[in-house]
Amino acid sequence: MSYDVIVVGLGGMGSAAAHRLAARGQRVLGIEQFHAAHDLGSSHGNSRITRLAYSEHPSYVPLMRRSYELWREVERESGRRLLTMTGAVMLGDPGSSVVSGALLSARQWGLPHDVLEPAEVRRRFPTLNPADDELAVVEDSAGFVRPEQAVLAHSDLASRAGAQLRYGERVIDWTTTPQHAQVSTDQGTYLADRLVICPGAWAPEQLADLRIPLVVERQVMHWFQPRGGVDRFRPEHHPVYLWEADPDHIVYGFPAQDGEDCVKVAFYRRPGVTTPDTIDRSVHPAEVEEITAYLADRIPGLAEHHLRSKTCMYTLTPDHHFVIGAHPRHPRVVVACGFSGHGFKFVPLVGEVLADLVIDGATAHDIALFDPTRTFATP
Repeated sequence: MSYDVIVVGLGGMGSAAAHRLAARGQRVLGIEQFHAAHDLGSSHGNSRITRLAYSEHPSYVPLMRRSYELWREVERESGRRLLTMTGAVMLGDPGSSVVSGALLSARQWGLPHDVLEPAEVRRRFPTLNPADDELAVVEDSAGFVRPEQAVLAHSDLASRAGAQLRYGERVIDWTTTPQHAQVSTDQGTYLADRLVICPGAWAPEQLADLRIPLVVERQVMHWFQPRGGVDRFRPEHHPVYLWEADPDHIVYGFPAQDGEDCVKVAFYRRPGVTTPDTIDRSVHPAEVEEITAYLADRIPGLAEHHLRSKTCMYTLTPDHHFVIGAHPRHPRVVVACGFSGHGFKFVPLVGEVLADLVIDGATAHDIALFDPTRTFATP
């Protein structure tokens, strides 16, 4: 059987693309090497931060606005709870990327926000204890999404719209001709008019001919049971946050979620180059000790009792912006990769963009920042 579109990879981005393409009448085949909402890539861990005052670049703000609309649409259509708004606190030195970047986006786009001195942070958010030389940017248009539920929601909607989703099937190779795209797996060969590749941490292998210096990093998420219980860490008291002590030490975290008796926290972009085949999925005592010590003065009592940890992978571009667009050497192929640890909040938006690119050859969304042919420079 031949398809209109084959989607390779059904994690966050791929499941959203399969949904949007099928909903627009395309005959879609989705191929995933693991099961739906698996925990071996980058789309797991119970929660991902969403925020509008975007420190990475002001160009993300209108994309995030649309993403919020789409998150609510997918919630309604799927019946799954995906997005919870808690507000966010971005903390650090006034010149830190977290604080200065959030302020740049907020001011450029006229986003409601507050800038708080340390004493006011401690008063409004008693769980947080910033140093006297730090500032906080506070915005209400922030919260978290549930990645596993998001993948399942998009996968369910794709299937309802007629997409055929195949799990437990590994892609061995793909190629294109003037007439079609071809995907070979460990179970068969498939033809389609167009191909969408959303390979996550497998991008350096699956998209080697993009010639983008992608780096896969091992990251670790931790869950702690706070001293005295989780009540003071529930969403009404403890928002999501990003906290930059220095460029190599940024921590992010969440409130207690969905009735759990624990709180999630992690370092953001810690060095540790790996591959999907060689990643160390064990979490070592020294890693727990490091984040426990880091939190001791900043969020007293949070890291009282370590419950569990989980690894995941970031796939980073040199400039830490995404790669979304037509493959420069294969006109029938559209790619989405290199989400650099901050992409999941854009999942439904990326699905919409990929469907636009496949069906219309262009999108109304401004994705110039993500051009696969751009010249890369380190941030």
